[in-house]
Amino acid sequence: MWKIAIIDDERQVLQGMKRAIPWDELDAEWVGEALNGQDGLELIRTAAPDIVITDIYMPVMNGLDMIEQLRKEGFCGKIIILSGYSDFEHARQALRCNVSDYLSKPISVPTLKTILGKAIGELMEEEEKRIKQDELQQKLMLYEPFIEKEWVKSAVAGTLDSSYRNEDRLPKPYRFWCESKHVVIGIDLIRNVRTSDLSLPDWSLFRFAISNVVCEVAREAFPAIEYVELHGTRAVLILHPQADSSQQELELKLSKLGIRLIDCVKSYLKLVIRVGIGGTKEAWTEMPDSTEEAFRAIDLRDRRVDSAYDVFVYSEEMGNDQGTLVMRPAKFYFEIAGAMKASQESQAQQLVAHYTQQLKEQKGITPDYVQMLAGELWGIFAYCLYEVGMVLDDIFPNDQIVKEMVGLTLPGQLAEWLTAKISVIFSSRQWKGNSKHRQAVDFMTQYIHEHYADDMTLADLSDKVYISRNHLSIIFKNMTGETFNTYLTRVRIEKARELLLERNMLVYEVAERVGYKNVPYFSTLFKKFTGMNPTELIK
Repeated sequence: MWKIAIIDDERQVLQGMKRAIPWDELDAEWVGEALNGQDGLELIRTAAPDIVITDIYMPVMNGLDMIEQLRKEGFCGKIIILSGYSDFEHARQALRCNVSDYLSKPISVPTLKTILGKAIGELMEEEEKRIKQDELQQKLMLYEPFIEKEWVKSAVAGTLDSSYRNEDRLPKPYRFWCESKHVVIGIDLIRNVRTSDLSLPDWSLFRFAISNVVCEVAREAFPAIEYVELHGTRAVLILHPQADSSQQELELKLSKLGIRLIDCVKSYLKLVIRVGIGGTKEAWTEMPDSTEEAFRAIDLRDRRVDSAYDVFVYSEEMGNDQGTLVMRPAKFYFEIAGAMKASQESQAQQLVAHYTQQLKEQKGITPDYVQMLAGELWGIFAYCLYEVGMVLDDIFPNDQIVKEMVGLTLPGQLAEWLTAKISVIFSSRQWKGNSKHRQAVDFMTQYIHEHYADDMTLADLSDKVYISRNHLSIIFKNMTGETFNTYLTRVRIEKARELLLERNMLVYEVAERVGYKNVPYFSTLFKKFTGMNPTELIK
């Protein structure tokens, strides 16, 4: 109900107003009255009415002084002046105090009803705006961690807008970047028999598991790190060594870390990765250069730190060869993958046109390089479709693509080929209408990976993505191949398996850490998903 207070030094007016206002019709209630401005001020402070009806000429404190004091104190309610005098100067002063109406006594009941109805209508609109703003603020707070992650991804890939490349625009968690050096380690997952036939849910879990292993190992040597997945099989690890570290000591430390990452990923996950170490940068705005250098080191495979490991270090000599400057650029790959996943066909086409134009202007571009680039980009396209539950081979037979790639020898041919393929992909029935649903599912899977230990239901997440629970259940199953509960359980069990292998906690402690208070139930689920009991794993 809307609360109304009346301030007037004439008791007859007070009683008449109370009888004349159609309280039920306006869904309003009377919350108090006062005979002067000073008492009215105290009343309004205590009762916090939505609407105040007040006279001007009153003892102790007049109505205008009362209104001015209220506005100074932040009172935002509607104020209606009902005075027996019409005075231009008073009206002007009332206007400065943001008064809703200035009326002369006497006033008819229909007029009073109209004025109050107008004030209540304005209050309803303001309330609706406040609710929307609160909802938006809550949504922004909910998305803030994910927004920051996208910011880091853009910063390391080189796609951050120039207006954000200064210290003032750094998000709070990353302000320390201004006081340290920066090195990017590129991580490339090698597709083999184990990974080629993975389902979408398994592939997502493998990526999640790799990030966990990499981060835990890296933090042993570098307390401050960020892990960012780029596209397809590639990710980066951002390290921030202390400014007083010597370059020789740092290179040795980075080489040992690269070897340990390969060993741990192979030991825990039975997966094979290559590692590239980019150059050390003094400023965080130079991190994209370190990213390009890290993957260039992997691609050229020139400076191997150990003959038994695929760990490669970038050297200045690699950058002096002009023919390598455009090889597999991380920024272009990142941008084209982002455009594909966001269903931005025109953006994808523009990126291809811009990059292939650079290729045309570059000397030393060979047919082998053009075909290599076509294969890399085709792999990115396949991965982007794979993430939304689509198979590129269903649109283009693989044999056909292989034959077409052999005929690509010039950058212009590559541009025409990619442009045609992108048009077909975006016009396909499977792709259309997927964008919003894909974004919802992406948010859900990311949220699960971040909050797997918390109590959560599909209904909780349906409120966050503004899709009904039943509809969201169907969308999630179609895009991941699993129900929400099964996916959540698999993430929890995967994390539990990693914690158990560390042998630092008892089974019941691990169960609680991943969200299960019932240990027997946890053990049953663990055996269902892994084929063994938790106790068997740590023997």
